Amino acid sequence: MDFIDVIRDFKKKGIYFDTKEDIFIARSPGRLDVMGGNDDYTGGLVFESTIEESTYAAAQLRKDQVIQLNNKTANDAGWQGNLVVSWEDLSDEESVKALAASSASLKWTAYVLGNLYYLKKKFPDRMIHGITLYMESTVPLNRGVSSSAAIEVAVMKASAAAFGIDLRGTELALACQWVENVIADAACGIMDQIAVVAGWQGHILPLVCQPCLPEPLIKLPDELQIWGIDSGVSHQVSGIEYEAARAAAFMGYKMICDLEGIEVTKDHESEIERYTDPIWHGYLANLSRSDYHEKYENHLPEELDSLSFLQKHGFHTDPYTPLKEGVLYKVKANTSYAVEENARVQLFSELSRGASLSHSRRSFELMGEQMYQSHFAYTECGLGSDATDFLVNLCKAQGKANGIYGAKITGGGAGGTVAILADKYARNLVKDIFEAYKAAGLGDPYLFEGSSDGADAFGLHII
Repeated sequence: MDFIDVIRDFKKKGIYFDTKEDIFIARSPGRLDVMGGNDDYTGGLVFESTIEESTYAAAQLRKDQVIQLNNKTANDAGWQGNLVVSWEDLSDEESVKALAASSASLKWTAYVLGNLYYLKKKFPDRMIHGITLYMESTVPLNRGVSSSAAIEVAVMKASAAAFGIDLRGTELALACQWVENVIADAACGIMDQIAVVAGWQGHILPLVCQPCLPEPLIKLPDELQIWGIDSGVSHQVSGIEYEAARAAAFMGYKMICDLEGIEVTKDHESEIERYTDPIWHGYLANLSRSDYHEKYENHLPEELDSLSFLQKHGFHTDPYTPLKEGVLYKVKANTSYAVEENARVQLFSELSRGASLSHSRRSFELMGEQMYQSHFAYTECGLGSDATDFLVNLCKAQGKANGIYGAKITGGGAGGTVAILADKYARNLVKDIFEAYKAAGLGDPYLFEGSSDGADAFGLHII
């Protein structure tokens, strides 16, 4: 049975749900980061696709003040998938965070209870009933394909609908990013949430992350397809490699502002805490490549510790990656990445848009070259891994002559999934690459092929 049939059967039998009240069902896929990766938190353009794997959430209001969570996927993973709390347990941010952190097996609840707390905070007049939630997911965990964004978006959309609140588009994505940043303590940008909200099957979403400006979807030429191979090496947005790379980029931003005598202040108009300035508006991506290389690159250190930075520059401009003692931050590489990757993604996006109208093999090869450049830049930032390097080198060995145009590590890096751009007829070669990687014993791989509609395109199903 599919998820909707399962919920219909539950309701008929009185399992989890009341037999008489409406149940609201939402679905959110995972996402594949084709280009952009860590360019989102520095305001760059990113290029995102959805995957077929997804998370479903079903929500029904209760007559009491109880919040009942039922997560089959968490139970199957050996975690605590069932939890009963009340609205009183979600009194403030710290209470929600403490509840989710009370046990390792409850860590997943930050993304769900955080959603409910957000709705309570924003729409207090609507939160007069408890709620029952049931969830299932096929999105692999900690593999760089946004399993967290998928559960956030599916749960937020279903829960909001049950309370009579219409959340969609950018508003839905920003709400879920707030939950991940503030409640789950994961320093993600906006690209994951908006990709799984606004994506369409067979299309790619370009997004300027300032903070969330989706551009028209692009349909890739029929000759091309994007695959993903999960390396089996776990990736976490809260991992030290990702946090250090992100923090280093913000260090570089502050150093450039100080060099120019530009004041950096808190952006009081942003719901998600951030800093801004009158020239670049807080986004490294707004520096042109020519200005960066001419004026600023040579003034940045290769590496810098937190104490030296704070003594000279006063404060750190990213509230979500506090600087840590004993870490040498790769300032120049990560600042350069923010500027260079934005330029690469802009070129990739325009090549893709042009290729959707009138393509050439040269345009495919140029797109693939941008992916290889992006992959190497991850290594310079400290976000590479032997497993993903091996996968990318397998793709290079097949070569563009065989229709394998490009490949790159995705998302936060340091493991996770590799995206591959190839001709559709190269499907067998992609599977050969998959099998060669599997035989190497570097990790247990998983093949992503195909895409699906995002949460808004799926809409809401009401039983």
